[in-house]
Amino acid sequence: MAKRLNYLSFKELVDFHGIKRLYHFTDRENLKSIIEHGGLYSWADCESRNINIPKPGGGTLSRNLDSRDGLQHYVRLSFTTEHPMMYVAMNEGRITNPVVLEIDPEVIYENDTKFADRNATRNGANVGGTFDDFKKIHFTSVKARKHFDLDADEQQYYQAEVLVKNFVPLDKILNIGNFGLQIPVAGQRMQSKTPYTAQITRATPTAFIFLLDHSVSMSSTTTLYGEEMTMSEAVARIVNRQINELVMRCIKGNEVRHYYDIAVIGYGETSYSAWKGNLSGRDFVSPEELRDNPFKRSIVREEKKTRKGMIVKEVEKVQWIEADHSGSWTRFHEAFAHAKRLLEKWLETHHDKDCYPPTVIHITDGEYNGASKKEVQQMANELKSMFTNDGNVLLFNIHITPDTDATLTFPKDKNELADDRYASDLFDFSSLLPLRYNEEICKIKDTDPSVRHSAMAVNADMSTLIKLMDIGTPTNISSARND
Repeated sequence: MAKRLNYLSFKELVDFHGIKRLYHFTDRENLKSIIEHGGLYSWADCESRNINIPKPGGGTLSRNLDSRDGLQHYVRLSFTTEHPMMYVAMNEGRITNPVVLEIDPEVIYENDTKFADRNATRNGANVGGTFDDFKKIHFTSVKARKHFDLDADEQQYYQAEVLVKNFVPLDKILNIGNFGLQIPVAGQRMQSKTPYTAQITRATPTAFIFLLDHSVSMSSTTTLYGEEMTMSEAVARIVNRQINELVMRCIKGNEVRHYYDIAVIGYGETSYSAWKGNLSGRDFVSPEELRDNPFKRSIVREEKKTRKGMIVKEVEKVQWIEADHSGSWTRFHEAFAHAKRLLEKWLETHHDKDCYPPTVIHITDGEYNGASKKEVQQMANELKSMFTNDGNVLLFNIHITPDTDATLTFPKDKNELADDRYASDLFDFSSLLPLRYNEEICKIKDTDPSVRHSAMAVNADMSTLIKLMDIGTPTNISSARND
């Protein structure tokens, strides 16, 4: 591809604004096709070459607007990883497991590349291929963390674009080798890896975050193993049980291996670390820290498996968190934003590793408030769009109730929701689970093992919550002795 004669003027501006990468969002299912065909083609070039796009990010309207403006043969690149249209594509179901491709900014210097100071098909957009056109991009705005951080009249400039003619070659996609798909050389067949299959080792750990509703409605009474208690107490016991199980999986002889990091976030009007005792105020903690810093021990009733079947008996249990129902609000968006902050740091540390993606398990008994459906959806999408090389962050949303009527777990589509608005919202907030979860899901409901399910439940009682927690915390811990 021919470079502009005046490319040094472009490069000076690129360097001045610290532009190290351009970005393009797509679905993980599209990666194999991108690699097999040697790069990222425009949708019109894909059509002319009979290249199938498994999960197209753009809809019919977007393509019509491209054709109207003569942009159908351009690949659209942005300056941001938080592109608003990625979340629109998620909301509309066009993509479910987004990944963000990092593009070498050298494509800016190519003769046929154009620039738009906002979405190129938006009314009033300046689109052109000259240096003057490039200078019209609002570089301060595109470097904002997200478009919501900008004034309303400036938000449109967050979507400034670099338009590359026909295709972006594979060698310009800087992170294409990070997704477990082997890049073939001449005479070599492509090898691919199924997502969500990474082994959990000390070198490639994973993470779990528990989000716990601490609103006043959690003071309602329920039953756990025949004992009456508040729902907040029951949830605290179940989460303590699950944390203990996770810690036990890490113990090898006298050693506690660091296979994952665990955080517990409580929320009501605000969100906060829910650890007690020596771990109070901490975010992620290791299994060894958990073993060495129990908050207290208590005698609780628990179901135990014996040769004569399941029995309920009193056992001593370790606690790291306590029941809390002091909150006046149920602000999902605060909890989701808190989880995202923790995962941003965690993923930055592990970005170059083949790690099983983190899991977020959210437990609530009521409707969200303090934010609109659109705002909560945005925060959920931001969580679900985060990813490791092995897959996207998995977000479970579990609604609990003292009443066991009308329990619904892991729906495969919205037809199962019986026009329940709240259930529909949870469905939209939750991840689409990979097929590896189906073996366990089939143990609690009759389902087609080849169909993917949403990571959600409504009207779950405490016994169902226990089963859901077990399903939501799988650990592919490597059996190798040194892992």
